[in-house]
Amino acid sequence: MVKNKTALSVFSALIVLAFFSVGAHAAGDPEAGQMKAAACGGCHGDDGNSPAATFPRLAGQYENYIVKQVMDFQRAKRTNNATMAAMAGMVATVQDAKDIGSYFASKKMKGQLTPTNKSLAAQGEKLFLNGNPRTGVYGCVNCHGKRGKGKSKTNSVFPRIGGQHRDYIIKELQDFRAGERSNDPGGMMSDIAKKLSDDEIHAVAEYLSTLL
Repeated sequence: MVKNKTALSVFSALIVLAFFSVGAHAAGDPEAGQMKAAACGGCHGDDGNSPAATFPRLAGQYENYIVKQVMDFQRAKRTNNATMAAMAGMVATVQDAKDIGSYFASKKMKGQLTPTNKSLAAQGEKLFLNGNPRTGVYGCVNCHGKRGKGKSKTNSVFPRIGGQHRDYIIKELQDFRAGERSNDPGGMMSDIAKKLSDDEIHAVAEYLSTLL
């Protein structure tokens, strides 16, 4: 219990640091961002509601989180998607990234996903809420908020994950576990993912995908 409280205190501090590091620039302009995000539509959908399960939904995602991912791809801090690294390289300035992030953040995620396995989704709900004390995994809700909607729209660390494509969630958790993605502050997600079994990864992804 003490370990969990200490970990959550560290997470809270990281949120504050992330806010100041990304939020130091001018606010994003969603109208300007719509034009700048045109190239993103081919994979993520014009309004951020990606039709393909392998591409994340960006509609309703936090502006600062999107900015951080773009910057991380540019700086090779995130290297698990060569296509995105190339696309991020086309974003000329931080302000452009903020405008794009603001545009997608202003859109509403739509089209609720239906669970393919209700029993698996139920297992995922338990893991999301309570974690797995036996393996030292704490509930996702502690950082990602109720129904995966997040806790603070100004942070760049903990994204909205409710309603995200299950295949995308599975890939990212597997990448964190394998060390192919490591742009999480303090290695938080990497540590968690390494404690998750394949069944747990599929279960939590199944559950999260239904939380529109």
